[in-house]
Amino acid sequence: MAKSNDNRRSFLKKASLGVTSILLSPLFTGNKINKRQDRMEKNKLLKIRPLGFQWETQDPFLFCVHHEDNYPEGNDELGPNASLDGRHIGQDFIIKDGWRMYHGDKIPGFPGHPHRGFETITVVRKGIIDHADSTGAAGRYGNGDVQWMTAGKGVQHSEMFPLLNKTDKNPLELFQIWLNLPKKSKMVEPHFKMFWSDSIPVVETEDAMYEVLAGRYNEQVAPDSPPDSWANDPENDVLILNLHLKKGKTFTLLPAKSGVNRSLYVYEGNGLEIEDTTIPFYNAVDVISDETLTLKATSEDIKILVLQGKPINETVIQYGPFVMNSKAEIQQAFEDYHATQFGGWPWERYDMVHSADKGRFALHADGREELKDS
Repeated sequence: MAKSNDNRRSFLKKASLGVTSILLSPLFTGNKINKRQDRMEKNKLLKIRPLGFQWETQDPFLFCVHHEDNYPEGNDELGPNASLDGRHIGQDFIIKDGWRMYHGDKIPGFPGHPHRGFETITVVRKGIIDHADSTGAAGRYGNGDVQWMTAGKGVQHSEMFPLLNKTDKNPLELFQIWLNLPKKSKMVEPHFKMFWSDSIPVVETEDAMYEVLAGRYNEQVAPDSPPDSWANDPENDVLILNLHLKKGKTFTLLPAKSGVNRSLYVYEGNGLEIEDTTIPFYNAVDVISDETLTLKATSEDIKILVLQGKPINETVIQYGPFVMNSKAEIQQAFEDYHATQFGGWPWERYDMVHSADKGRFALHADGREELKDS
């Protein structure tokens, strides 16, 4: 157990340093970008910016990460049936042979680690995630499912990527979005909720397909977010929309409320035009929220993630896995975590995975269980 505690302290230190180093990095600026933004101010676009590993977001979101790994066949331990030589095990974030181990040492993913003061929204496009947390909750989800977890006053959770297929590759693609909590909700009880793929509104036309992953769009309404979420109040106009636009086709993005932050993230395909401005591949564009926008895929199919919401407009102090409103609250979060471990870890291992033959499920802290695959 001493070794496990050392590993957990090391993880917390690395996670803290990794996130804060990105937050403290200067924003990309330059004359070329500034001139382009001057021109854009005359229309409906506010800012274009390139995307890195962690995507810069606008309030009420904290950031978004797009994971895409082409994992090989799995072994008996649900890890990669491949050599791990040459990887920085425990902090493997550089793509090698098309995939990464992240903080896992046998199974890719993120072993038990703490959070306080915000929410994680995990959108799995391909592959499977195994969840376990300090409240006793657990789950297996993926291939279109979404998990929404309110960390609130503090929770530990693990997010592992079991490679269930032993005879073929195990592709994984997911977004993890961090959504802030307002001060009044920073210390609520932890909670998680599953949006199973068959409950998510999907609209297909000759020109496009879109999924309403959170909020409401064009009369399509996603499942209700957790009770203490900023997204739970319709007045906050939170929307997460995954849009696939076909080559040569046009899509009209309907307006939101005035005063709402709206960003479009182009994560696949070249040649997107928005109001006659070309948006490069793997770039984001902030747009005026209460204007209709015309999107056109000029040369390839385009995939876009839309994040939108009314800003919370409170001070954000973030250190690694904790997001609060003051430095004193961050210090208190560390003290509370070291004193209580946010309830401890009830599982046999920190890189918890479920049995290979188990289907998708959600076990909640109150003992209620949802079974999606028998």
